[in-house]
Amino acid sequence: MEDFVNGLVNILWSSPMLYLVLGAGLFFSIITRFLQVRLIKDMVVQMFKGKSSEAGVSSFQALSIALSGRVGTGNIAGTATAIAFGGPGAVFWMWMIAFIGAGSAYVESTLAQIYKVKQDGQYRGGPAYFIEKGLGWKWYGVLFAFAAILAMAVLMPGIQSNSIAVGLENALGVSPTITGIILIVLLGTIIFGGVKRIAHVAQLVVPFMALGYVLLSIIIVFMNIENIPEVLSLIFKSAFAADSMFGGIVGSAISWGIKRGIYSNEAGQGTGPHAAAAAEVSHPAKQGLVQAFSVYIDTLLVCSATAFMILFTGMYNVQAPDKSFIVNNLPGIEAGPKFTQAAIETVFPGFGAGFVAIALFFFAFTTIMAYYYIAETNIAYLTRKQQHSKWPMFALKVVILAATFYGSVKNASLAWALGDVGLGIMVWLNVIAILILFKPAIIALKDYEEQKKQGLDPVFDPEKLGIKNADYWVEEYNHKKDTVS
Repeated sequence: MEDFVNGLVNILWSSPMLYLVLGAGLFFSIITRFLQVRLIKDMVVQMFKGKSSEAGVSSFQALSIALSGRVGTGNIAGTATAIAFGGPGAVFWMWMIAFIGAGSAYVESTLAQIYKVKQDGQYRGGPAYFIEKGLGWKWYGVLFAFAAILAMAVLMPGIQSNSIAVGLENALGVSPTITGIILIVLLGTIIFGGVKRIAHVAQLVVPFMALGYVLLSIIIVFMNIENIPEVLSLIFKSAFAADSMFGGIVGSAISWGIKRGIYSNEAGQGTGPHAAAAAEVSHPAKQGLVQAFSVYIDTLLVCSATAFMILFTGMYNVQAPDKSFIVNNLPGIEAGPKFTQAAIETVFPGFGAGFVAIALFFFAFTTIMAYYYIAETNIAYLTRKQQHSKWPMFALKVVILAATFYGSVKNASLAWALGDVGLGIMVWLNVIAILILFKPAIIALKDYEEQKKQGLDPVFDPEKLGIKNADYWVEEYNHKKDTVS
C-alpha cells in the first residue's frame, strides 16, 4: 500500500509540477506588476474592512478560515521535514514560493469572488464554481469537486490528526486513541454548527495561536542573537549550492522547499478560494488582496518561526538522498515536530514538548475545520440542484470525523504520503484552470485600482467590464443602483 501511494506521490510531485506552480506564480506576479509588493498596504487595510451579513462572513473571518487551512501541521512538521531532507536552503525556497505564490493566491481568490453564488442563503464559491461559470467546463468543475472532497474529507485530515496525536503522546503520554476521540467530539460540535460557527472559532483561535507561536520564536532568536549572520548566510548559501556542506543537495533543497511551501501556504492549491468566496465585500479584488496577504502570514511569519527556532539552536538532522546523514545533531529523532520540541527545550527546559503539542493541536485542529468547510462547499456544488437534500452533508460529516480518528492512530509516513496525493491532484487541476481563466481577475484588479485613484470605495460591475456569468454581482450592482436612485 505504502509503495503504491509513494509511487503516486512521485508522479504528482515530479519536476513538471514544480515548474508549473513556480511558472504560474511568476506569471501572475509579472502580469499584476507584483501586487504582492505594490499593494501590500491595501492588503492590510482590506483585511479589517467589511462586515459579516446573513449570507456571508467578514473579510477578517474569511481570512481566518483561509488561515486556519494554511496554518497547520505544515508550519511545524512540514518545515522541519523540509530542513531534514533539503537542508537549511529549503527555507529560502519556501520563502520564494510564498512571495511568488501570493500572485496565484490573488488570482484564484478573486475568481472565486467574481463567480460566487448565493446558495441556500449563504455565499458559495471556489474552483469548481469558477471553472464551470468562467470556462463553461462543467465536467472539469465536477472533477475538481470530487478531487477536493476526496482530498479534504478523506486523505488530508489524517495528517493533521496524526501530528496532534504524536505531539500529545510524546509530551503528555496521551494515548492516540484518546486523542482521536477528543478530536472528533470537538470537531463534531463545531462542524454541525455550520460555517458561521467555523468562522467564529477561526477568528478567535487563529490570530491567538499564530501570534503566540511567532512571539516564542522571536524570544529564541534574541537569546541566540549572535547567530543571526551565520544562520541567514547558511540559508542563502545552501539554497544556491554555495555551502560546502549542503552544496550536493541543492536539488533536494529546491524540491522540498517548494513542496512543503505549497503544502503550507496553499497558494495555487485551490483551497483558499472557498473561504474567499464566503466574504461580504463590495469588490472581488478586495478579498483577493486579503487572501494574497494570508500567504505571507503563513510562510514568512509562522513557517519562518519554526525554521528559525530549529536553525538557531542547531536542533536538526539533514539526510542526503542516499540516506546518509550530512548533519546528525539529533540521533534517532524522526523529522517532524520533535525538531521544534528539541529547539524550544534548549532555551526553556521542560517546556518544549508541551508547547509544541499544544501549538500543533490548535494549528492542526483548525486546519481540519477548514478542510470540512472546503469539502462542504464542493458537496454543495455537486448537490445544488437537489432541493432540501441533507444526507450528503451528513455523510460528509461522518466521513471526515472517521478520517480524523483513523489518522490519529495510523502510521505517520503513510499519512503524509496520502496527503501529498490529495494535495497533488488538487494543485494540478486548479493551477491549469487559473492559468486559462486569469483574465477576469486581472480586469478586476485594474478596475479596483482605477476606482481607488478616483478616491472611491471600489464597487464591482461585471457588465461594464465585459465579464460574463458573474450573475451574483450583476444582481447586486443593479440592486444597489436601484436603491440609490
